[in-house]
Amino acid sequence: MEALAEIADGLARDGWAVSRRGYSEEVVAGLAAEARLLHAEGCFRPAGVGHGRRRTVREDVRRDEVLWLDSSCPTPVQARYWEEVERIRTELNRLLFLGLQDFESHLAAFPPGGFYRKHLDRFSEVDERALSSVLFLNPGWRSEDGGALRLHLETGGVDVSPEAGTLVVFRSELVWHEVLPASAPRFSATGWYRRRRVG
Repeated sequence: MEALAEIADGLARDGWAVSRRGYSEEVVAGLAAEARLLHAEGCFRPAGVGHGRRRTVREDVRRDEVLWLDSSCPTPVQARYWEEVERIRTELNRLLFLGLQDFESHLAAFPPGGFYRKHLDRFSEVDERALSSVLFLNPGWRSEDGGALRLHLETGGVDVSPEAGTLVVFRSELVWHEVLPASAPRFSATGWYRRRRVG
């Protein structure tokens, strides 16, 4: 719980937080292996931009592939992931009174040269997303591999290396961010804690 208290403090103070202890090593290692296997089996699809009927694939904006996860029929390691997601949701609600109700998540794969231009995670017509969560799944990642998650803050840019086990959580409606080009395959479990839609 100490790691979650640190995350809550960062969210309350700055609107973002980074932790190396948000998820268990078993979940990180299991998801990392499964993501690579599922990607090799062709289970991922090109990621799009926009929402609903406005969704389109724009390789000038982002070049990655995703596999959406279904909490109702998970693999064994995904079941462990969802359990830890729920633990984090419950604790952040207790500490910050956020009213987080559920979580949506996908695995993301960036090929060498993959990137995602500067953006916010909340759609203009849909306001449920409250917190964005990125769990990196890249053991042995090196600085020369690139692929940092850059947070654009009022105080300047902060680059987070996508090393396995690093968890980044930030306010979906406030923190602009981008994925810098990677020179090696880059994987993550990305998701959004959601509140009830307003209006």
